[in-house]
Amino acid sequence: MFDPLYTAIAWVMARWHSLWNLVFGDPAPETALGGLSWVLAIVFLVITIRVILFPLFVKQIKSQRAMQELQPELAKLRKQYGSDRQGMAVAMQQLQKERGVNPLAGCLPILPQIPVFFALFHVLRYIAPGAEAHYSLSAEQIAEAARAQLFGAPISSSFNMDGAKEQAILGIQGVTYTNIRIVAFALIVVMCFTTYFTQKQIMRRSGPVEGQAAMVQKLMLYGIPISLFISGFIFPIGVLIYWMTNNLWTMGQQFFVLRKMPPPGSDAAKAKAAADKPAVDPKTLAPKPGAKPVRPKPVRPVVNPDPVTDVAGSTVDGNGAGPASDGNGAGPASGGNSGATRAGGGSRPGAGQGPANRGKRKRR
Repeated sequence: MFDPLYTAIAWVMARWHSLWNLVFGDPAPETALGGLSWVLAIVFLVITIRVILFPLFVKQIKSQRAMQELQPELAKLRKQYGSDRQGMAVAMQQLQKERGVNPLAGCLPILPQIPVFFALFHVLRYIAPGAEAHYSLSAEQIAEAARAQLFGAPISSSFNMDGAKEQAILGIQGVTYTNIRIVAFALIVVMCFTTYFTQKQIMRRSGPVEGQAAMVQKLMLYGIPISLFISGFIFPIGVLIYWMTNNLWTMGQQFFVLRKMPPPGSDAAKAKAAADKPAVDPKTLAPKPGAKPVRPKPVRPVVNPDPVTDVAGSTVDGNGAGPASDGNGAGPASGGNSGATRAGGGSRPGAGQGPANRGKRKRR
């Protein structure tokens, strides 16, 4: 059933081995360069798979960001529906449909890696001295891969072995159980630590959570590394190399994401938003060379009108005061009569109250 997948994984690994074997000058598999060519084939198999899965990783990040933005509205729905779980589920699905959020998108990069991991585990388990051609690997390639070593440990060997494969691997010249177990145990420890730090990065990427989600995160933080430590003793060294390389790639990818796209509401997101604001250059506010600067017009204060002069020549101010007096505080400067005289000779009623055109400016 899974033979096509096994064949594809073996074919990609064989193509990378051919490339590195050409680069190193076709060394013998028992030598350090011969073993390194197969180790690099496994490493670049991981890189090939992760590059193919990168678009799914981007969808995963967008889905997680969208779910984080929905948290305030989901909190309102929980308060609204209370213990009505069915109504809450329907309302949540409707809200996610309106916003175009798919909760399952967060698992997209993980799901394809599971069959790839088991396919590589199956291919490397099949590789052993004297095995026949299978999974697009020739008998010669299988023999070379079985003898390829990392620090004296064949990549097809594991910490615990039994049966015919154990006898065949220990029959390779210079191979001992001590070397195999030292290399395997070191890779198991590195694999578990890289898995732990990867889970820590995932928690930072997803932002703060509460309740059951926080409990699940804590369980995965410690549960996955412990389970890998237990199962790592039966993994071939090639599979341990695959898992360790995959974790290192994930750590680098998570570091890039946390730096470029920090979770909403975090201190890093606020700092990034402040740094992304365009700085205002004072030079852009200044007028161009030769251009007249534009200054805002000042608000003119309200002042009293200019003094006006009546027909008779008497001067009054804009507030309707009487004729101007001399410096001694006397009455009108030009007459003995208290009232002003009209041009026609008669006296104007209310002469002491100023001219008739009070408040008007003199025509000029």
